[in-house]
Amino acid sequence: MAMKPVNILVADDESSITEGLSALLELAGYHAVTVNDGAKVMETMERTSFAVILVDLMMPGLTGLEILREVKRRGWPTEVIIITGQGSIDSAVEAMKEGAYDYLTKPVEPNRIRSLISKAVERHDLEVANRQLVSKNQELVKTVERLSGYGELVGRAEKMRQVYDLIDAVADTTANVLITGESGTGKELVARAIHNQSSRRGGPFVAVNCSAFPRDILENELFGHEKGAFTGALKEKADCFELADGGTLFLDEIGEMPADTQSKLLRVLEERSFRRLGGTQELRVDVRIVAATNQNIQAAMQDGTLREDLYFRLSVMEIELPALRQRMSDLPLLLQTFVDYFNKHNDKNVKGFAPEALAALQSYGWPGNVRELRNLVERTVILCRSDVIDVSLLPKQVLLPSAGPQAKVVETVRPLQEIEKEVIYRTLEITNNNKTRAAQLLGISLKTLHNKLNKYLLE
Repeated sequence: MAMKPVNILVADDESSITEGLSALLELAGYHAVTVNDGAKVMETMERTSFAVILVDLMMPGLTGLEILREVKRRGWPTEVIIITGQGSIDSAVEAMKEGAYDYLTKPVEPNRIRSLISKAVERHDLEVANRQLVSKNQELVKTVERLSGYGELVGRAEKMRQVYDLIDAVADTTANVLITGESGTGKELVARAIHNQSSRRGGPFVAVNCSAFPRDILENELFGHEKGAFTGALKEKADCFELADGGTLFLDEIGEMPADTQSKLLRVLEERSFRRLGGTQELRVDVRIVAATNQNIQAAMQDGTLREDLYFRLSVMEIELPALRQRMSDLPLLLQTFVDYFNKHNDKNVKGFAPEALAALQSYGWPGNVRELRNLVERTVILCRSDVIDVSLLPKQVLLPSAGPQAKVVETVRPLQEIEKEVIYRTLEITNNNKTRAAQLLGISLKTLHNKLNKYLLE
């Protein structure tokens, strides 16, 4: 299959020059396009890509130097050769400083122009190849990163991969998003990932925790106020919508927002305008809303905590984050990620967790999810005096068999002694039969533990 000839653009206000250079280039196997006005150069290059342009220094519309600067500003890989009949050392130096491939004076010697064009085309092809390689490398880096997480989100579990796919699908749209999941699962990280992957990433990301403010203060945070709107309003206060204009507003714990404030928020979503407290002017904003809640949505709507119409406005796309106990395969990756992070920030060199410590962490239910895990790793890295975190550094609630939402529920009544026996044996298993440590965790003396074990053996 024959290759398409390379495109060369010839720009000169003298038709004899463009015709002569065009014929020369066509004979050399190139495809030449000619224009006689500087402004037409840019119009032509917007429609067709060129490996090289030969452009006269002085032309109507745009000069050769202005065209050169515009090509470089737009980042096109096109090589620019300046040609002029009024050559000077100053103009040649300026052209080369601006990034011209070369600078020639008229009349141009044919062999010289053929050789120069050939080398310029080679450099153009090399630049295009380099850009393609960089692009492929960036895609490869993104793919490798995706194997371990997405932005600040960490995890390879299938449930997390589904979350990443939803972020990709919704990020660069105008749809409002509702993120659900237990406290500590990383809902704000998902919101930030959506913002950073969207066309709004150059705009602000403003986060508001709706459960952190009393009703009046929350309204003031969201909608701002005019000077004199109430006693103590000595100056106007900008609202979150204006602060997030052109970007993303993240409303965390939306279910904690009072009903009348939800009503005002619904109006903003519908009208894209609002008034500050005490104001009469309608303010229009361009804000993408991402909300989050850890509540049961259906229960919240049934008891009136969350307005049904607001829910449907917010949940154009709903993303549910799994609890940590639902993706325990990610635990080792999360642990190592946090160990590396806190090593760096605390000048430590902890390698990781001892096997018995890891086993205890894997048996725990993690009611506080990734946030609880992160805090635990920070604490243990700081306290660790060796290169491995052992079970003695883990908090008591992690080691108790009954801790966490995964603890087995006693469905039938059993004798207290039987439950006690089970707890003691489970604790010994966790501590690798270290009776001293087990006694400490159980809150009993070593002698008492031995007495109980002897009693169980006699039964």
